[in-house]
Amino acid sequence: MLHLFRNEKANDNHYTLLINDLHQTAQNLRDAYHNLENVVDPDLIDCYIYEVNSVQMRYKFLLASIKRYESQDIK
Repeated sequence: MLHLFRNEKANDNHYTLLINDLHQTAQNLRDAYHNLENVVDPDLIDCYIYEVNSVQMRYKFLLASIKRYESQDIK
């Protein structure tokens, strides 16, 4: 039954933008972790730690937004 709701949302531009942004943010998070694993300079380590934290916060926000959006359509 959940798949039926997702098919309807696939035609919703706002939902599609949220999903695409979430996927892009997940890729950015993978990139930030990769960069953090490959640096040795202390300043760059700090930079990538901040970047990882920032992208994690954005990912959590988008995920919560999608869940909130999905719950509005089900009610």
